[in-house]
Amino acid sequence: MADTEATEAAKKRLAEDRELLEKSRAEYLERMKGKPTPTQEENDLHAHGATIVEHEDDGSGPDPNVKTKQSEAKKPAGGGYQTRAQQPATPQK
Repeated sequence: MADTEATEAAKKRLAEDRELLEKSRAEYLERMKGKPTPTQEENDLHAHGATIVEHEDDGSGPDPNVKTKQSEAKKPAGGGYQTRAQQPATPQK
């Protein structure tokens, strides 16, 4: 009996592992859809001396690591503080 129970438990774990593997493959394929950059055609053109300025869109969407907004300098930290106006001293007689 114990041998049969162990075999049944092993079969169950094996089925669960297979389901996990299929799910993982499906997620990978979903993430990796698109085509390679540069494409084979771009590689062939480059091999024959063409200059590739911009690659074809690979279908992956925008790169999340690229900043699209130009950085701006920080505003000065003064908070509107003004110093007193100084005038030159009058010559003494």
